[in-house]
Amino acid sequence: MQAVVFWLAYPLLWLISILPFPLFYLVSDVVYFIVYYLIGYRKKTVTNNLKLVFPEKSTEEIIKIRKKFYSHMCDMFLEMIKSISISEEELKKRFVYTNLEELRRIEKLDKSIMLMCGHYASFEWLFALQLHDLKHSAFGIYKKIRNPGFDKLINDIRRRFGAELIQNSKASLRIANNQKEGIRGAYAMIADQSPRTSSYKFWTDFMGKKVPFYTGSERIATEFDMVVLYLHVEKVKRGHYKASLINISDNPAVTKNNQITLDYIQHLEKQIREKPEFYLWTHKRWKHVGKKIPENAVVR
Repeated sequence: MQAVVFWLAYPLLWLISILPFPLFYLVSDVVYFIVYYLIGYRKKTVTNNLKLVFPEKSTEEIIKIRKKFYSHMCDMFLEMIKSISISEEELKKRFVYTNLEELRRIEKLDKSIMLMCGHYASFEWLFALQLHDLKHSAFGIYKKIRNPGFDKLINDIRRRFGAELIQNSKASLRIANNQKEGIRGAYAMIADQSPRTSSYKFWTDFMGKKVPFYTGSERIATEFDMVVLYLHVEKVKRGHYKASLINISDNPAVTKNNQITLDYIQHLEKQIREKPEFYLWTHKRWKHVGKKIPENAVVR
């Protein structure tokens, strides 16, 4: 059944991907109307999240942010589809890296890179980094999609531009093998996922609320002596993004425990407070607020 769903949907996705951008974003507007007004996809979750972290904002302000968020979310979803056919030249124009000299500096250090990303702005087009003479092999660490057809589609899209996806459960082993073979990699990882129960080991404030945080990015970077960067992405206008590579640590092994994660949170939180409409509010990031913190957990 999953294969049938994929093959029924794929022709439509491909047709959408080849539309010129004015028509393409008109489709996004239609999708926004359906998702926001007719379906109300996770509207309760979005509203509760916004009220939780912005208690000072009025109902009118919350609604305004909510509408802008859904419009952006639909754009980003459609932009993922656009990746099926977008050219390298077009992608480089629409997702611009502002300080590629940081990559050249790291290349001289002869280290792999942990690129810590958030559910903010565009995390779909970040693979444009491979189009800028990146000497490192590019990998994205991700959670496998249940539908095998769509999982393959996502992998194929990444491979179009030289990246490879690694399942999060296999990341450490693959990185270890790459290190043994002398392969320097740039590993992109969305680091604001809500952790599983077994990983409630580190709790800290995020947008003013105490929640458990996943520290896998810091652990991997420390284990394999990677340079840690934060991917700071701004939405300039519809379909155009600007990204900066912000250094968090060149030597994570000598960085204080959990400091890398705390620095990452600080960067992400600053962006969310400045322009909240570009964060993924459908993500249940604060579902553990108010729960008992385990006795063996580290709290900062």
